[in-house]
Amino acid sequence: MTKPDSITTDNAVAPQTLRSRVRLWLRAFRAVQLPVDGRERWRAVAGALLGVAFAAWLSRWLGGNNAAAVWLVAPLGASAVLVFAVPASPLAQPWSVVGGNTLSALVGIACAQWIPDPAMAAAVAVAVAIAVMFQLRCLHPPGGAMALLAVLTHATHWSFAWFPAMTNSLLLVLAGMAYNTLTGRRYPHVQVVNRNQQQRTASRFSAADLDAVLARYNQVLDVSRDDLESILQATELQAYQRQLGELRCADIMSRQLIVANYATTLQEAWLLMRQHRIKALPVVDRHMRMLGIVTLADFMRYANIEGHGEIAARLRALLRPTTALHTDKPEVVGQIMTTQVRVASQERHVAELVPLFSEGGHHHVPIIGEHSRLVGIITQIGSGAGVVSCRGAVCCWLKCAVFTGCGQWSDSASDHWRTETQDLAACRCSSSRTTSASDRLRALSSRAR
Repeated sequence: MTKPDSITTDNAVAPQTLRSRVRLWLRAFRAVQLPVDGRERWRAVAGALLGVAFAAWLSRWLGGNNAAAVWLVAPLGASAVLVFAVPASPLAQPWSVVGGNTLSALVGIACAQWIPDPAMAAAVAVAVAIAVMFQLRCLHPPGGAMALLAVLTHATHWSFAWFPAMTNSLLLVLAGMAYNTLTGRRYPHVQVVNRNQQQRTASRFSAADLDAVLARYNQVLDVSRDDLESILQATELQAYQRQLGELRCADIMSRQLIVANYATTLQEAWLLMRQHRIKALPVVDRHMRMLGIVTLADFMRYANIEGHGEIAARLRALLRPTTALHTDKPEVVGQIMTTQVRVASQERHVAELVPLFSEGGHHHVPIIGEHSRLVGIITQIGSGAGVVSCRGAVCCWLKCAVFTGCGQWSDSASDHWRTETQDLAACRCSSSRTTSASDRLRALSSRAR
């Protein structure tokens, strides 16, 4: 009977798997290069030098220059590393430094007084100090050393917690606040995220998503939550930039502008939008500077579509000019337009606009040039002429190319993006990638022109 060419058993695979795991475990001991340049390193070095010198000199002066008195504690060196090298860390904030060191010193003194065995007192002091710092939200790694120092030096007097422990910590924090601010580092670093501002940020993940992941991770991170969110958002933007290259708004914007002015009547604006099959009209002054934008949503809002009666009848009533001398009904575009408009310069990278269309809820982004004058517009919908020209369909293709990895062009923009609310999965496109996103987009942009 012929034996198989190759027989793989669990016993043969196990040693290889074990070797891989051991190799991966040993790799954790390899030194990792920190992603900071030489300038940042020297900034931290100089800060620690100045901060510790300031705390030491002033503490020695406060201690009365008594050589026998303890006026500087060793854990302050570890605190200086955090305050000046990683000032954004939650472990390096003022309350963490002052509260962590002071409370840990108190714990160490208590253990030195009440536990006769120094070894047991040292272990208990460090453990209790960590528990106290967790409970009072002042976790600070040098605090463990402070508790240990109090036990090993037999500091049985409570004044040790106030001087030198708390005094050294306060002086170091004051030096850190001054030095980090002067060198362009935010300290103290705000740890509370502005939820309203966060919700306005264009991103593919929400605050709830980040909170859920952090809850599952369930470990202390040496980075603040707002910094972590900013890093993730910057990473998304960098990914868009990598895929789209140097493509700018001027390359894909529509230059055939259909605009209105403040005094354009509602009926005229509505007819313009229907004639050119567009859903938004930029409102400009005589110098083509943006005053606002009027959209179909603005008309629907003032037509009170949620009220009783036929929608068409209420819309006709809104558009019909009023012959009376006084009326509460809006008559011109300037009375219903949206004045808070998100605009972009023509030199801005297209990658920066992708999140606005994908998650930010924007459908039209006016493009401005010199002297803040309107020079074009990029829209999410790629149908019709005028403001939403065939060139606007490039933006729809861009959204599919970035988020689904496809990019097949259709001569009919409506085939590629039928409605504003249509899901990306409904796009008729393939997943093949033969060229980079930026090359495909440039080619399609020139074709759309």
